[in-house]
Amino acid sequence: MGMVTFVDETTTGDRSASWGLEIAEERLTVRELIRRRVFQEVAEFNARTPGVFRGLVQPTDTERVINGYALRTPRRIDPETQSELALTAFAGNGFLVLVGDRQVTDPDEEIDLALGTEVTFLKLVALVGG
Repeated sequence: MGMVTFVDETTTGDRSASWGLEIAEERLTVRELIRRRVFQEVAEFNARTPGVFRGLVQPTDTERVINGYALRTPRRIDPETQSELALTAFAGNGFLVLVGDRQVTDPDEEIDLALGTEVTFLKLVALVGG
């Protein structure tokens, strides 16, 4: 079992604190890696149910705030729905996935998860006035 480190960055240079997820497999598709990341962050949110969700993509019926996405009405987030939103965002270039220093673009590509692998999710920020 190895630890994969996730980091979120934006094209404006913002970088979140890294966090780890234990993954038993040595190889995994990008699709499954995204799915597991989303399931973990949703599980952590649902266990605490704070008013702000800090995750890879914006859940439905939320408002973007400085530290994440504020839920209009307190509720649990469905991990399957959130996973589909994330995969749709990945397919639509809502974010890029970098494994080490290499970008992966195919959700079905298998990647090696060697000890200490860092996966960066680069969220693309729309230009203002462009």
